[in-house]
Amino acid sequence: MSDASNLEPWRWPEAQWRGVVDHVRAGRALKPKSWPGGARCAVAFSFDSDHETNELRDGGKSIGRLSWGQYGPRVGVPRLLALLKKHDVKATFFVPAVAALLHPDEQKRVIAEGHEIGVHGWIHEFNSTLPYEAERDLMFRSADALETITGVRPVGLRTPSWDFSPSTLRIEQEMGLLYDSSLMADENCYELVLEGKPTGVVEFPVEWIRDDAPYFMMNRGGAQRPYLSPFDVFEIFKRELDGAWEEGGVFQLTCHPHVIGYRSRVWIIEELIRHAKAKGSVWFATHAEVAAYARDNAA
Repeated sequence: MSDASNLEPWRWPEAQWRGVVDHVRAGRALKPKSWPGGARCAVAFSFDSDHETNELRDGGKSIGRLSWGQYGPRVGVPRLLALLKKHDVKATFFVPAVAALLHPDEQKRVIAEGHEIGVHGWIHEFNSTLPYEAERDLMFRSADALETITGVRPVGLRTPSWDFSPSTLRIEQEMGLLYDSSLMADENCYELVLEGKPTGVVEFPVEWIRDDAPYFMMNRGGAQRPYLSPFDVFEIFKRELDGAWEEGGVFQLTCHPHVIGYRSRVWIIEELIRHAKAKGSVWFATHAEVAAYARDNAA
């Protein structure tokens, strides 16, 4: 009998394609009837502080790209922290361990100002390229490094580039994490299921629609993504927020200090905050706060 693993997907037996689909799935919905204080909608901003690891991950040594990475800690993060402080809004920063080790004072400031820091890999590696042992080692080392720097143990993970391997959820369980924020099966939180069994790990879903990078990233060698004006991107994000408010759900946004942090773009975050406050009945919270509340108060 031939080895089914070597077959083209159209030749796979049903057990094989079902096994692929059922390995990690969305389970129980975790949408509360209302949010703390009777709020209608939860708003959770997140910033992936990749910094120099975007270049280092691939073994790159480009001075130019490393300087672009340095813009994040030098300008982007301070600008975002000042904006968040101005509006008394808390956010979550997902930080690769190497970026945290390069900029420890930044991480200490993030925590001191009441924000959350989550695991974002060691050097922004691709998890799906790693064997289980290597991925596990890097994830645990990353959490240890962030805890050593900040004094706070991370409770959430966003896989670098949202690259979720077949081993990732198992490792998250071993780490005892509250939540993951890398997958896209819903717009509201849900429980992750591994091989048919509930894991207790909350998924705080992401989406490229609610990410600044697809709209703004520049590629000198030829555009692979559409470039939109900041006004167009704001309109997309605002409509996502309005939809979450109408449905009584959660508006989650993923941005990057080296992308959104420029003077011509950072206003998007401020206007989203103002828009949410003008609508009223909104709870601004970190990813950990939203995940914990959703888990404990699911309808």
